[in-house]
Parts: sequence; structure tokens; C-alpha cells
Amino acid sequence: MSARDPDLSAQPLPGCGPILPPHGTTAPPLRQQVFEAVRSHGQMSRIDVAKHLDVSPASVSTLVSDLINAGLLCEVEAPREPGGRGRPPVALAVRPEAAFVAGIKLSDVFHTGVIIDFAGQVVAEARLHRQSLRSEFDLLVEEAEELLTRMLVEAGMERSQLSAIGLGVPGIVDHPRGVALWSPIIRGTELPIAERMTERLGVPVQVDNDANMVTLAELWYGGGRRLADFAVVTLEYGVGMGLVIDHKLYRGAHSVGMELGHIKVQLDGALCRCGQRGCLEAYVSDYALVREASVALDLHRTSSDSAQVILESLYDQAKAGNEAARTIFRRAGRFLAAGLANVVNLFDPSLVILSGARMKYDYLYAEEVLTEARAMTLNKARTLPRMETNAWGDLVWARGAATLALAAVTEKRAGESGG
Repeated sequence: MSARDPDLSAQPLPGCGPILPPHGTTAPPLRQQVFEAVRSHGQMSRIDVAKHLDVSPASVSTLVSDLINAGLLCEVEAPREPGGRGRPPVALAVRPEAAFVAGIKLSDVFHTGVIIDFAGQVVAEARLHRQSLRSEFDLLVEEAEELLTRMLVEAGMERSQLSAIGLGVPGIVDHPRGVALWSPIIRGTELPIAERMTERLGVPVQVDNDANMVTLAELWYGGGRRLADFAVVTLEYGVGMGLVIDHKLYRGAHSVGMELGHIKVQLDGALCRCGQRGCLEAYVSDYALVREASVALDLHRTSSDSAQVILESLYDQAKAGNEAARTIFRRAGRFLAAGLANVVNLFDPSLVILSGARMKYDYLYAEEVLTEARAMTLNKARTLPRMETNAWGDLVWARGAATLALAAVTEKRAGESGG
């Protein structure tokens, strides 16, 4: 950009320095902050809420009364101190039945889904096996509806009892518009998933990249609850990444950032399913390992669901001492280490979490890989972040998607304009 760029010099503003919005406009309304403080602690007294938020007890009492009248909070008996006498102490808690939301993770082989209550507890779950790895948009909508129906039956609920649905989709997703710009599991581009799903399911739907859903799960329920910033790297059929900055999910200027799987690690290298060559995903993901196994070990896919069989066979052979199998995992691990080092060098997070079903393949995610990643990091007189693995089951993706919906409902109902 030159010094004469019109964005910089056409109409200079008086003064200097960034022009910030009025103080506090990015923070939730105090009513919502009170509610979220109670939910994040499970139970909390009025005075503890006031201390936690650094506001007056009188303000908290007024807002708590409003939230109780709105049916969002309730009073519960708090644990009594040993030897305590008199009236039992009173605490505040979320009314779980105040709202229910669903989360659905659309994937390559299995779709997963959960229903959670307003306190974030799972009340139903379901799985659905896909018929093909890539399908038409209309078929995907039908599969999502079938999965939702299964969950509602398990929960004994009607669809009208749901306040919102969160949807996690692999690929590049424009979250504010609810559009999948590209997804490896759906034919076509610029797909208005949120709009179509809302029309079909009859419940407001929010959609986001699936790696962001795992990151939300870590932020709300896992290792990131007390951290201001951390990164999550997901490894499944593809490679994804989520980033939290200042306790919030960061998506990028156009809501399509953090595509770690598509950073280039080898010029003119292996073909990635995005259509480009040399992506990290093309060396580390499930389909990359299956490709290598078919060449080195003569293991070939015979059906749409045989990738898992090949991966298990590859892993078993590596554990048994097969050098070709070990070489495949070792090579993928080195590429993964380079990717993790890039994450640390770019964002300097306090924690990097590796998440996904592939954590069980310790030949790929062993401590040696994390050690190599640290060695590749610019580490001159700096504190390196912790790196750890989290082998949550596949339902964590759906729980994160439900959390996306829960956050939207909370903002609407617990904000000052809600009720």
C-alpha cells in the first residue's frame, strides 16, 4: 500500500490514534452478565455475583428479581457451612427448563446431535450414518431433519419446544450470513444453509465452521474455561482450527479465518480436497493417511465407510513394528508439528489443544510430535505455551454447535431487551 492510498489520505481525520467505540459497548448488558455469572458458576449468591462483577449489591438484586420473574433464574438452597445455624443460605441457579436448544454436527461419515437445556446439560443425543461422503444439499437437509427427529424422540419433546439450533459444518463458513462458501461434504458453493435449514426445521438455525464448534465446547465446558486465549487444532477427516482471544471466539474479518488445514507446507505437493496442492490437511488428515496406506501397504478402500478400517489396520501395523506404517505416521507427525509451531509463532496462545477422534493414534500425536513442535517454535528467551491433547468423543462437536445456539438464545432472553 503506497503513501497515496486513498484509504489513508483522501479525507484525513483530526487527531491521531485508533477511534474506539464508546466504553462498554462491546460488553453484554449487565442483566446478561448477571445471568451468565450464575450459569458459569453453577450456583452463586447475590453478594457473590456483585463481587464477581464489581457492581453494587442493589443493582444485582434488582436484575436478579427481573431474571427470576422472567423464569430464567431460580433460588436454591446453598450448601451450609459446617456447624452453621439459622435459616439455610440461598443461592441462585439457572432454571434448566427455561429453554432448550439443539446442536448438529454434519460430517463425512456420521452426523451427531445433542439437545441441551438452558444450564448447558445434555438431555438427548443421536447419531446418523451417512449414505455417501459427499451429497446434494437437499439430501443433507433431510439427514439433519432425521437426526433432529431422533433426538426429540429420545428427549420426549416436540420440535416447538426448541428455541434454536446450532449447526457445525466442515469447510469455509460465513457465520453472520449463515452461508457455506465451500464444504467438502456438500456439492455446490455459496449455500444458504442457515436459511434453508430454518425453513425446513421450523426453528431458527445458526451455522458455523465445525472446528469453531469444538473450540466453543472447550471454552464453555473444557480446558479453556479460565483462559483468556487459546487455540484448538482439530484432526478428523480434515484439519481445522479455532482461536479464542479475550474469552471470545475469533473468526477473522470476514468470518472465514483460522483455516489451518489449508496453509501450504509443500509447494506443488499432494492434492488437497479443497482443490489446491500442498495443504497441511493433505498430509495429516484421515484421507491423507488412507492414501499413503493404499500406496505403501496395498490397503485399498472398497466402500464409502472403509476409511476407518484402513486407519485401524495402519495403526495396528505400526504398533506391531511395520516400518512402512511407522514411516507414514512419522511423516504425518512432522507435518503436524510444523503446523502447530506456526500456530504458536502466529498467535502466541497460552494453550494449544489437539482435539478429535484421531487422538487415539498415539503414533501421530505422541509426545515426540509435541516436542518437535516446540523445537520448531521461535523460542529464544520466551515462554512456550502448553500443548495437550483432548480425546473427547465425537459428540463434543454437536455439543459445541448446541452452545452456539445457546449463546444466541441467552443474548436474546437475558439481555436487557429480552425477558
